[in-house]
Amino acid sequence: MNDPMVTQQRRALEPVQADQEEARPERWAWWLVVFLRVMAGLSMIKGLYHWAVVCGINAPTSVGFDGYETPYQSATVFFAVIDLVAAVGLWLAAPWGAVVWLTSLISMVAVELLFPRIFGGDLWVVVVELLLLAVYLLLALVTARAQPP
Repeated sequence: MNDPMVTQQRRALEPVQADQEEARPERWAWWLVVFLRVMAGLSMIKGLYHWAVVCGINAPTSVGFDGYETPYQSATVFFAVIDLVAAVGLWLAAPWGAVVWLTSLISMVAVELLFPRIFGGDLWVVVVELLLLAVYLLLALVTARAQPP
């Protein structure tokens, strides 16, 4: 009679075949991590841009940062901090990184749509942000479904 423990150990030690279906979940997880790393790079660029505005580099107008209206200053500093924090979390593929990035993304959409006087109300920014959100949700759902129960 075969010992079930020995049989399970043999199966655990068998080599993985490249053409097996088990390689598929890792592929979707890999694409999700690549997407998160690309978003980390974009968040880093956005955060550095906002810090450049705070420092007076590449500012929309020639007045210093203290010459801007308070809502613009508040939003700029908020995005300067949150985008860099999101970049670190996304690069690490940590769950909190995605949460911070989603907070930044939804905040930018809200600022652009509800307060157009702050950053100018560019609809292309809203469309791009929502498209990135849709790609993230699609990749996260496909990755979660591909994981074995």
